[in-house]
Amino acid sequence: MHPDIKLGVVKLRISNMERSVSFYEQAIGLEVIRKQEATTVLGIPGSKHELLILHEVENAIITPERSASGLYHYAILVPGREELAVIMQHLVDYGVQLGQADHLVSEALYLSDPDGNGIEIYRDRPRNEWQHDELGHVNMATKSIDWQGLVELAKGKQWQGMPAGTVIGHVHFHVHDMEKAREFYCDVLGFAIEADWYRQMGALFIAAGGYHHHIGLNVWAGRHAPLPPANSTGMEYFTIIVPHAEELERIKNRLQHAGYETNHLTNGLSVKDPNGIYVQFVS
Repeated sequence: MHPDIKLGVVKLRISNMERSVSFYEQAIGLEVIRKQEATTVLGIPGSKHELLILHEVENAIITPERSASGLYHYAILVPGREELAVIMQHLVDYGVQLGQADHLVSEALYLSDPDGNGIEIYRDRPRNEWQHDELGHVNMATKSIDWQGLVELAKGKQWQGMPAGTVIGHVHFHVHDMEKAREFYCDVLGFAIEADWYRQMGALFIAAGGYHHHIGLNVWAGRHAPLPPANSTGMEYFTIIVPHAEELERIKNRLQHAGYETNHLTNGLSVKDPNGIYVQFVS
């Protein structure tokens, strides 16, 4: 996979548009960019930078936590620690139930939207602070975050919504067959394994360009976890932005050679991964 990829817009299936838009505006701090029938596009306030598309599904079934393959969480990457601190204080004041972790390479907050779609909001530590093991894998862990330090950093600062420079940093999925998922993302698409926790914790973290992970894969919903129903809440697709048309063509050829059916988009292509989630490639 080309080292200069980025992740783009994520599309979620939700059950109640009014409720979800209110949550993403007031709690998360996104801004409505446009609405179309059962779809709402949200992004960074004061810009046209799209982060999220909400699709209201008729007769939606809310997927119980860790019950099926598919979305575990999508992750919003903010520019720095101060921004994370201000967001954390706002979420606490708003009454959102939060989880937290220091992963050595990053500091993260965890929460869910009204339909149980998992969200991570995090900041990265500088790459020169990341450490690697003898295999070249990045060292990550799950430690307690410096909660008090973030509280102190947020004092006197006003929350003004999701800050400029915020992007989708990674996505993380429950998979029903880790070998098929690894084959698709690593062997076919070319992502590298950056942290292998499969034997110890049932998870792989993969990326391009030496990032700690663009995609997380786990079996925490159970090995052979079923695919969710078509009208369930969860992720409909995520987007990988590649730097040029030649890379799109290379990806298309690799997918088709491996037997995957690709769908043409105006500025790219899409393909369904082994967990029923569509991956869009755009340049």
